[in-house]
Amino acid sequence: MEHIDLFRQATEATRERSAFDLIAWVVLPDHFHCVMESTTSNPSEIMRRLKLSFSQRFRNRMNVRSGRVWQYRFWDHVIRDQDDLNRHIDYIHYNPVKHGIVDSPIKWPHSSFEEYVQQGFYRDDWGAKEHTVIDGDFGE
Repeated sequence: MEHIDLFRQATEATRERSAFDLIAWVVLPDHFHCVMESTTSNPSEIMRRLKLSFSQRFRNRMNVRSGRVWQYRFWDHVIRDQDDLNRHIDYIHYNPVKHGIVDSPIKWPHSSFEEYVQQGFYRDDWGAKEHTVIDGDFGE
């Protein structure tokens, strides 16, 4: 992932302006997923700032003055309960396997999966031994 550093910088810059926590996240070559929590900013404003911050950094790096980097829309969902949260976190962490990028979530470094393994929420072989089915509507 050639520009993951820009995504990390954009995330931190956005956090400075819009207080939020990333509960879980994954960045793939052509999209990203996250579960975020904020008591002071709405998701639309956070996403607008994050995409704008990344786009400015990306255009500067590529020496490009204009052009769309992200699609205008995004999908959001209000987490209903702990089971809903767990399903969304599983979906996020399994996404690189779902898209055929890696055969195990632990092999994809651009996500929060390893942090969850270190905290004991997953074994490091979760999602690798067999196809994992995650039920729910995830906006795809």
